[in-house]
Parts: sequence; C-alpha cells; structure tokens
Amino acid sequence: MSFFSAARFMAASALLASVSLPSLAEAQSAPNSSGNGGWFVPKTAQPTAAPAPHPVRRVPVAQQPMAQEADEPMQQPETPPVLPQPPIPDSPDLPKGAPPPAALLGVISIPTVMRLSSAAAEAQRVLGERRDKLAAAAQKEQAGWRAEQQKLQESARTLTSEQIQLRERHLQERRAKAQRDFANRARIIQEAANVSLNQIERELVRIVRQVAASHSMNLVLHSEQVALHVDGQDITEETAKVLNKVLPHVFIPAEDVDPEVLAKSGKMPTTADEDTTSQVGPGPAAQPAPAQPAEAPASILRKH
Repeated sequence: MSFFSAARFMAASALLASVSLPSLAEAQSAPNSSGNGGWFVPKTAQPTAAPAPHPVRRVPVAQQPMAQEADEPMQQPETPPVLPQPPIPDSPDLPKGAPPPAALLGVISIPTVMRLSSAAAEAQRVLGERRDKLAAAAQKEQAGWRAEQQKLQESARTLTSEQIQLRERHLQERRAKAQRDFANRARIIQEAANVSLNQIERELVRIVRQVAASHSMNLVLHSEQVALHVDGQDITEETAKVLNKVLPHVFIPAEDVDPEVLAKSGKMPTTADEDTTSQVGPGPAAQPAPAQPAEAPASILRKH
C-alpha cells in the first residue's frame, strides 16, 4: 500500500516505452528497404513496365518460404504424438487422523481499517506535504534551467564557440546535479513512507489476531473476497478502534534524515534484524514469538 506506487508505475511504463519504440522503428524500416514493404508479391501482380537490373522473379521466390512458414502452424497434426509413459509407484492409503476444528469465520476489510486509522492518515498527510514540496522545487529548478538556456540562445551571437560550449556544459552539469538531488530526495520520502507503513502493518497483524481470538474465531477472511456474511462476523470497525487506541501515531523520519543512515546508526531495530530473526529463529526466552511470523504482515496488507 505504498503512497507512490502510481508514480513508480508510470516511470516504469515510460522506461519500457523508450526501450520498445526504437526497436519497433527498426523493425518497420527494415522491410521497407526491400521496396515491397515485406509483403508477398505473386508473379501475376508484379509490375512489367520498368525492367529491373535483377530478375523480377527473384522477389516471389525469396518470399515464398515466408508464406510457407506462416502456413506451417495451420498444418500441425490434430492428434497428439504417442509418448512413453513410465509406471509410477502406488500411493498407499493414509491412516485416518483427527478432524480439524470447526471453522469459526470472521471477515475484515483492510482498506477500510487503513482509512479509519489515524496513524495512516497522519503519515499520508505529512508525506504528501513533502512530496508536494519536492514537486514544487523540481518545477522551480526546471524553470530556472530553461531560463538560462533561453538566455544563452539570445546571447549566442555575441559569444565565441568556446564560450557557448562552456556555458552549455555548465547547464548540463547543473541539470544532472539537480536530477540526482531530486531523485535522492524522492527516495528518502519513499523510504520514510515504508517506515511508517511498516509500523502499521506489524501492529495490525497483532491486533487482528487478538480481536479474532476474543470472538473465538479461527479463520478470518478478507471481506472483499466474501459474497455474504452477517454483522457479527465483521471485525473491521473493532479492529480500527483498537488500532487507533494502541497506535494513534507512527514514527516518521524527519524530512532531513535519510532512513538508510538512520538504520545504520543503531538507534532502533531495522528490517535486517527482523530478517535475521526469521531465519535464525527465536531463542529459548522468546517462546511467544512463533505466534508472530515475519511473513504475516505481507499476507494481510499487501493483497490490497
């Protein structure tokens, strides 16, 4: 549920478009160079007015394999081939075990919980202001760069070629530096959003289990996946109330603080510590920890 997933998707789409368009242009220009646009020309449709230096019959002969290749998929055999089928061992019947407990269902809407969460609203407001501030700064820098470029074009007649090249190089260096700076600031905002959202995810996993246990529920489904349920099975509002009571605010790194630098400072636990705990396992004194596996947050929040 990242706040900037749409921007990243658009950037990825633009990158794909920039890679795909040149290849498409090359593919289109290659057939046109042969003179017939890559189409198969039968012998009866060839022009006879102007003689060519090479035999005209060479074109259909070279293009006939292409037509045959296009027809090959239509000539595939309808019956599948006969292949060997080695024998497999028999699977013995398993002894009957104890039946699972009866399912006591509950449903929850995680998007609704996030909309009702005061911590999520705070993070969205603070990080949205930082994002808008960054966008305004980027537009201001771009306008200044264009003004300098226009000024250079107007004074080009009074400058030597060496002076023009020097100023153009300075403009390019200024633009490259600004792009690196804005990209780094955007990364900091994105990582600050991840830090705040991760707190809500971990706390929400714990609260959902507690609310479900208080109602003796052993199976909680997403309400978006359920066609019908009764009011007593929906724990969305109750979960949101407990979440706002336990976690009314989240820690958001300051605007001038890099989350990666903060993680290396050792002032608080990091995601690397969580990964190490999930790989090594809890120690003897941390017996309740298996009730909160590291993969649980993703299974609840990142489906929506």
